[in-house]
Amino acid sequence: MKTKLGAWIAAARLRTLPLSLSGIIIGIALAFSQGQFSYLVAIFCFLTTISYQVLSNFANDYGDGIKGTDNEERIGPARAIQSGSLSPTEMKNGIILTVVISIFFTVCLLSFSFTQEMLLTAFLFFILGAIAVIAAIKYTVGNNAYGYKGLGDVFVFIFFGLVSVMGSYFLLTKHWNWTLLLPAISVGMLSVGVLNLNNMRDIENDKKAGKNTLVVKMGSKLARYYHYYIIISAMLLTVLFTILNYTSPFNFLYIIAFIPLMMHLNRVKNNSNPKMLDPELKKLALSTFLFALLFALSINIFL
Repeated sequence: MKTKLGAWIAAARLRTLPLSLSGIIIGIALAFSQGQFSYLVAIFCFLTTISYQVLSNFANDYGDGIKGTDNEERIGPARAIQSGSLSPTEMKNGIILTVVISIFFTVCLLSFSFTQEMLLTAFLFFILGAIAVIAAIKYTVGNNAYGYKGLGDVFVFIFFGLVSVMGSYFLLTKHWNWTLLLPAISVGMLSVGVLNLNNMRDIENDKKAGKNTLVVKMGSKLARYYHYYIIISAMLLTVLFTILNYTSPFNFLYIIAFIPLMMHLNRVKNNSNPKMLDPELKKLALSTFLFALLFALSINIFL
């Protein structure tokens, strides 16, 4: 029998952390390539992101659990409330505790990142953190949950891509570099790809539960074309960034990660059974993480 601790660890869905950290790795690596780095800022970037992701996972479990979206027809591992390993009240308390932890890490991150002269900027970042916390909860929780209205892709793109890369870069360098939007968009698109794949897998159950994801709205066929588009576009935009900032052939090291990405696209193309898409979630998430690590290495290998 699963212990309470085991149930909480399972509900935290630690396998989702590599994907959520991919943008942070890229942002920190870009700052490091500019000679800007702080161990404390980097550590709290990671801790803050992890807390947001765990909060999102708890809230997703709670929202889908009490709405009945997580049921015996759902493909994939059973969630905590669905399986009965945690009650809705326990999960709600866990969400509240994780919100407190997220706010604590956010305050620590900003205190190590900004001086008193940048108090206004620190406050704006705190507001951004508060929006991230609210977004993590409102994905599936409440009557107006945006994940049930097909807006999940937009928020994943913004927070896993733009905010993650550009935000971590700014916290370390204190300035913007708009060409960094290219890798930020790339990792955002790859993250959206994971969500899209998840929604492709769950399309039939989501339809019955009234969860109108973008996949439910566009249908399986268009969802596949959408999937090809975002993954291929992510790769092309990264190559464009490298061409614009080329210094060495090693700048293209991350292309190694394109191999599993292309293999993934081929498997999605040749597989029409939603159940068979489940293993691809882990593969795409880890391929994105590999891409982030190799990209970080590619821009810093000769520093």
